[in-house]
Amino acid sequence: MELSTVVLVVGVVVAYWVWFKALAARLSGPKVWPIVGSLPGLLQNRARMHDWISNNLRAAGGTYQTCTCAIPFLARKQGLVTVTCNSKNLEHILKIRFDNYPKGPQWQAAFHDLLGDGIFNSDGETWLVQRKTAALEFTTRTLRNAMARWVSRSIRNRLWPILTEAHKLHEPVDLQDLLLRLTFDNICGLAFGKDPETLSLGLPLNPFANAFDNATEATLQRFIYPEVLWKLNKMFGLGMEIDLKKSVALVEKYLSEIIAQRKKELFGKSQGLKEGDQQQQPHDDLLSRFIRKKDGDGKAFSDSFLRNVALNFILAGRDTSSVALSWFFWLIMQNPRVEDCVIAEISEVLTKSRGNDTSKWIEEPLVFEEVDQLVYLKAALSETLRLYPSVPQDSKYVLKDDTLPDGTFVPGGSAITYSIYSVARLESLWGPDCYEFKPERWLQNGKFEPPQDSYKFVAFNGGPRICLGKDLAYLQMKSIVSGILLRHRISLVPGHQVQQKMSLTLFMKHGLKVYVEPRNLST
Repeated sequence: MELSTVVLVVGVVVAYWVWFKALAARLSGPKVWPIVGSLPGLLQNRARMHDWISNNLRAAGGTYQTCTCAIPFLARKQGLVTVTCNSKNLEHILKIRFDNYPKGPQWQAAFHDLLGDGIFNSDGETWLVQRKTAALEFTTRTLRNAMARWVSRSIRNRLWPILTEAHKLHEPVDLQDLLLRLTFDNICGLAFGKDPETLSLGLPLNPFANAFDNATEATLQRFIYPEVLWKLNKMFGLGMEIDLKKSVALVEKYLSEIIAQRKKELFGKSQGLKEGDQQQQPHDDLLSRFIRKKDGDGKAFSDSFLRNVALNFILAGRDTSSVALSWFFWLIMQNPRVEDCVIAEISEVLTKSRGNDTSKWIEEPLVFEEVDQLVYLKAALSETLRLYPSVPQDSKYVLKDDTLPDGTFVPGGSAITYSIYSVARLESLWGPDCYEFKPERWLQNGKFEPPQDSYKFVAFNGGPRICLGKDLAYLQMKSIVSGILLRHRISLVPGHQVQQKMSLTLFMKHGLKVYVEPRNLST
């Protein structure tokens, strides 16, 4: 090797090393390495990702910056990630400077095949039109009544028989799986008025449910690999991209058939329907409501738009509630005092509405008016979501240079992640007992009182994108909890390990295996 070449190589290495040391000195997060940045730490701690991020945030005072690739010209923007759990920063990102922090091109590209330009995968005007249309529907009492009806039927006809059978056979059940099936059936009923019946005796496989699960899992895989890699796999039909394409095709076919049938039921004179027949076939699901709506130009929404509406709401409404319920039941098994308080409250409500005969309490699931009075249960569910948020973290794209309220500069073109999981673990926000499962922190004089700083609790998001289905989620969760706990005591299978699964939603990696015993309410 010529001397000039050696000098050049040494010069490049020295220049890079000087640049890298300056970069590392500016970053306040976990250790960064040459070229690969913070990726070694991420990989090493992937089994405990959220706790690792939480520890880093506490050490850094609530916000840190790192880079996923320590390469000149990339580290300042594309490779830079700002991570925060500062509530003022969250308010800034989600509300005050909302327009500067969209989902961004990387997120939209990864989810486009499955969700298209649906409400949870769009920004700007596309998002706004859908948001306004959906917001009008979510304020209607009929949608709430529809949710109550779907949940009640699922509990009575599906969940109760399965739990009773498990007790008779003295066999454990995976409660997380049952809850996932139950919420999937409910959200499908609410979204497009058809029950896939995944929660039935024998727990049958359902082609639509399986395809939806496979498509979701394959989409999540895109976040593990560099964007260029999964795009190459898609181009050449390799790896998980094959499954994704097949699964999305099956999901779209299933929903297209439902949309066509629903249009016939609502407007189809080809079946000999008369004008008054519409009232004889009421449809209060979201799909039917969107079919009846018109877009900004006065035209009917396209079938592709309607498919995206249904899929987006299924994704948002299924995993989030089932995951929250799984952690709730795990927490009350560790905290029997809370379970006793929940049972006492339900008993008090039912004594007023159904009398002292406890046998009448378990004849039917609670109705909406009864569920609405369960204040302590709502506090316990909120406390669950504080400690184990269904979506533990979210990411945004920084459109233009900005400075966060805590003084952190974020350049346009970079990414910002806010850790919802970590917010609950800051003593400065929740006090020295922040790690405790304490529903009472949500109650004031017997009434449910959310924190004054609403960005201390963003399990349902915040700002313009706050969850439209928040009240429906509480309704569903309270109905399911009361339906299970009134009839049954549950206990963790000895030796079963409850661990977090690293995905967009905070699943339990090995499920929630429990034994079911009957509850004697008369004692």
